[in-house]
Amino acid sequence: MPKKFSYRGYSLEELRKLSIDEFTKLVKSRERRALKRGLTDAQKKLLENVRKNPKGFHKTHERDMIILPEMVDVKFGVYNGKEWITVEVKPEMIGHRLGEFSLTRQRIKHSAPGVGASRSSKHVSIK
Repeated sequence: MPKKFSYRGYSLEELRKLSIDEFTKLVKSRERRALKRGLTDAQKKLLENVRKNPKGFHKTHERDMIILPEMVDVKFGVYNGKEWITVEVKPEMIGHRLGEFSLTRQRIKHSAPGVGASRSSKHVSIK
C-alpha cells in the first residue's frame, strides 16, 4: 500500500484550497519570511502563467521561487547559469525552492594533462 502524501498534516487537496497567507503559516521560517514580504513581480508573473496553463512547460530564471501547492505536477525549465534544467514538481517538493532542484555546479572530470604541463605532472601516483 503506497504511503499517502501529507504536508504538516494536510493532504494535497487541502493544501490547494488554502490561500497563500494560510499556507505561509505552515512553511519553515525562511520561506515564511519570504512569503510574508510578498512575491516579486517576476514571481507573480510566473505564478500567473502557471495558473493560466497548469499543464504547460514554463521556463524561468526564478530559482528563489518557493514551490506552492498549486505548482504540483507542473514542469519548469529552471536556468542554472548555463542551460535549462527540467524540473517536474512533485508533492514532496512543496515548501522548497525551484533552484534546489536545478544544480549550478557539476562534478569535475579531469583527463590527461594538457599541452605545456611539466614532466612530473604526467605521472599519477598509484596511492
